[in-house]
Amino acid sequence: MERILDYISDKMGLAFEKAGYEASYGKVTVSNRPDLCEYQCNGALAAAKAYHCAPIQIAQKVVEELDAQDFSLAEAVMPGFINLRLSGSFLAGYLEQMRTAPDFGVEKSGTGKTVVVDYGGANVAKPLHIGHLRPAIIGESLKRLHQFMGYNAIGDVHLGDWGLQMGLIIAELQDRQPNLPYFDPDFTGEYPAEAPFTLTELEEIYPAASARKKTDAEFAERAHAATYALQQGNRGYRAIWQHIMRISLADLHRVYDSLDVHFEKWLGESDADPYIPAMVADLKAKGLAIPSEGAWVIPVAEPGDKKEIPPVILVKSDGSSIYATTDLATMVQRMQDWNPDKILYVTDKRQNLHFEQIFRAARKAGIVKPETELEHVGHGTMNGADGKPFKTRDGGVLRLEQLVKEMTDFVRAKVVENKIVDENEVENTTHIIALAALKYGDLSNQPTKDYNFDLERFAAFEGNTGPYILYTIVRVKSILAKYGAWEHLPIQAPVNDSAKDLMLSVTRLAPTLESALRTASPNLICAYIYELAGCVNKFYHETRILGEEDKEKQAGYIALIGLAKDILETCISILGFEAPEKM
Repeated sequence: MERILDYISDKMGLAFEKAGYEASYGKVTVSNRPDLCEYQCNGALAAAKAYHCAPIQIAQKVVEELDAQDFSLAEAVMPGFINLRLSGSFLAGYLEQMRTAPDFGVEKSGTGKTVVVDYGGANVAKPLHIGHLRPAIIGESLKRLHQFMGYNAIGDVHLGDWGLQMGLIIAELQDRQPNLPYFDPDFTGEYPAEAPFTLTELEEIYPAASARKKTDAEFAERAHAATYALQQGNRGYRAIWQHIMRISLADLHRVYDSLDVHFEKWLGESDADPYIPAMVADLKAKGLAIPSEGAWVIPVAEPGDKKEIPPVILVKSDGSSIYATTDLATMVQRMQDWNPDKILYVTDKRQNLHFEQIFRAARKAGIVKPETELEHVGHGTMNGADGKPFKTRDGGVLRLEQLVKEMTDFVRAKVVENKIVDENEVENTTHIIALAALKYGDLSNQPTKDYNFDLERFAAFEGNTGPYILYTIVRVKSILAKYGAWEHLPIQAPVNDSAKDLMLSVTRLAPTLESALRTASPNLICAYIYELAGCVNKFYHETRILGEEDKEKQAGYIALIGLAKDILETCISILGFEAPEKM
């Protein structure tokens, strides 16, 4: 379905052409002075230089040639602007097309394409903390946006399951329980089915080992040796690793499910490991990997770089792999298995340099096709309400599930105090509202920016918040339920200014989603639905809907708010939350 701006620009371009000027001057934009007009064309100002003519004269000639049947206003004003307002009948026809078209007529630019969204950033054997919130919900929303736009979107959690933390756990466990069969090189039987530790114990073992390696050089060396032995296939270490994976993954699934974040693939660094030997051999054979102080590196600096871009370390001097190695091998695996047109990486923006190096190395080595898009969506950090890094009372890093609990408890208190729903609906409604508050509070910020987490502000039922969006949807649902069957009612011309403002806001859905997709910015969707919800509420307050005696007019009102409600629900689904039935 053609976007309104494209339609108007084509009409304006034709008018420029008829008036004797280049059609390219007919580009139309949304007006920055809505008190004067809805759209404007400034092409006459640019054309004046090329045609050596006063811009107002050009604008007047163009307006005379314009097919103005779709406009209630088309005028040339000094010094050469062309101001436009759409007619109500045109708007009604356009929204009717949106109402009846699949997915509101949004063009599916991703049809036939595959995107892999690498997000989550979970490390096995470590509990998710607040630093995992942003990559999880930004990545989930970007994956859903790509799916809506027609892509085959594959979300991959890309677990950290193959690095030094595994060697640290193995070394620490060996010191604590040296008689376990996993550490007996002569053991040939079946290893125990049950792990020699619980989840709680595992979550204590890793930080203890991590702290120990900073002061105990001998222990640190053993941990590195255990990591290398694990990667080389040590049978006992692999069995411990499988215990760690099974216990950790069950907990990760539980926490991610509570956030309504779901991955199509639960692959990790270990899954890329089989691809490493052939990849490294190929890079060496091509001369792209070169020896450097006992290690093998890939130089990726390019002429014209304004900052130093260090080489990618492919193989360390001790023969072990690092993150860069597994990231490149993961690309090999993804290209082989899915041949994606685009790969998005959603991580902390402090990893910008790492991904710049990796992307250059991948292209230099031909691991990805020249046309494959590689993008790092680097996000900022979430701070406390005071703007300082978010910490627990004892100075530690807050667990993610504790953050979710705090938001849930806060929202539950408001739901109960205000008697928003019946007692038997409190828990379900609380969960829905809390998730909306948490996700919208994050996603409404530009991904690259840091922001302050504020329970009261995020959970407020007024202002630019998730609960406000939900309240708007629920209010419309209530009106529609009282009206009865409404789904097939046609859109009618606006009867007042608030109706027209609402209709114009509805038309901005497709451009908003396209911009959000192009720039990987879910915050644009948040800004759009906040504007749309504001228009819905303004229309509601200024128009008698259920009390309207003219049934034809009333049907038009209902059709309009019903369409707006459907769009709001679609957008919050893309963002990763839903609306309750009552609120």
